[in-house]
Amino acid sequence: MQDDWTVYRTRFLVKARQLTEPLTIIDVFGHEHKGGVGDYLVESSDGSRRIAPRHIFEDVYVPLRGEEHPPGMIARRARRDSFAAAARSAVSRAN
Repeated sequence: MQDDWTVYRTRFLVKARQLTEPLTIIDVFGHEHKGGVGDYLVESSDGSRRIAPRHIFEDVYVPLRGEEHPPGMIARRARRDSFAAAARSAVSRAN
């Protein structure tokens, strides 16, 4: 598997690597994910990882070019999303 990550977008930004060999991972919930050559290892802004089948990934995600995501953009978005989740959680506890 290559070490270079490519940034992709849909509604959310993710990083992904195309698998060059079969891979099995266990996510934070204890679920096993298996991928074959050509599938994608996908990392979300919260650091969680999953494997997406190639045909689905390439239908949904569009790679961003270097000029489309300045350094730190993903980190800023992750902090913003983390803040928004904490705010929603605080509101739901208050109700």
